[in-house]
Amino acid sequence: MLEPGAEVRTWLAPAKINLALHVTGRRADGYHLIDSLAVFTRFGDRLEIEPAEHDEFSVSGRYAAGLPLDGDNLVVKARDALRREAGAQHAPPVAIKLEKNLPIASGVGGGSSDAAAALNSLARLWKLDIDDISLARIGLSLGADLPMCLKSKPLVARGIGDDLSPLPAFPALGLVLVNPSVAVLTPDVFKALSSRDNETLPPLPKRLDFHAVRNWLETTRNDLEAPARSIQPAIGEALKALKRADAAFVRMSGSGATCFGLFETGNVAKRAAIEIRARHPDWFVAATRSMEVTDGEA
Repeated sequence: MLEPGAEVRTWLAPAKINLALHVTGRRADGYHLIDSLAVFTRFGDRLEIEPAEHDEFSVSGRYAAGLPLDGDNLVVKARDALRREAGAQHAPPVAIKLEKNLPIASGVGGGSSDAAAALNSLARLWKLDIDDISLARIGLSLGADLPMCLKSKPLVARGIGDDLSPLPAFPALGLVLVNPSVAVLTPDVFKALSSRDNETLPPLPKRLDFHAVRNWLETTRNDLEAPARSIQPAIGEALKALKRADAAFVRMSGSGATCFGLFETGNVAKRAAIEIRARHPDWFVAATRSMEVTDGEA
């Protein structure tokens, strides 16, 4: 039995950025098929988890307001799903504190990443004998983004987001994330999508560096950007702000409304974020870097 206060773990729930996202079809059950290159950033939400006498869950941070604290929250769902899998005797009570730094319904996988961090952290805290395949199965039952968020490494996701190909090497990218303080619901964006049977992503270049990635991205799309902009025109303003700050490449992530700009170095990204924040103090703006993977690490 774990004693309360015996062990506290802090876990990053990184933002997931879809650098490219092609919608390639639709299944009979309504799920859309995608082909997406995704990376994860050093900025995100944070979970603090420790043993407790009874289960507790609390939320703090800039975007805490309005988040459910009961079984409707994905973190609570993840805790309960893993406990069912492991058996209550192997999964004693825990206190979970979520620091919500990412905007809600913003296309960066915030809720899914929170739940994935909960699954990964609790599996270790409870010392469960559970493999990655089982964790991914539990994750997928909570949402299509969960399997890739459990990996939290550069990858190509296909199918409904559950067919994952981690990349053997991928550089860290300087990024500025911008959300013009609007939320857009994923089902609404897919409903507004005009074409659901688009071509898959082109092959990645053999040698990957900043310039190769940027040039490759120019040959790709986010098929959800146009429908999201039709619902929330402010997305276009965010993209303009990133271009004005001299981003080397700009695009919306996921189903929006968060947009990203690529910058050659972290320092240039920080200066751009300061510039955008000064012009738009009510927006969410964050300079960060994506997590890299070196040869043989995946």
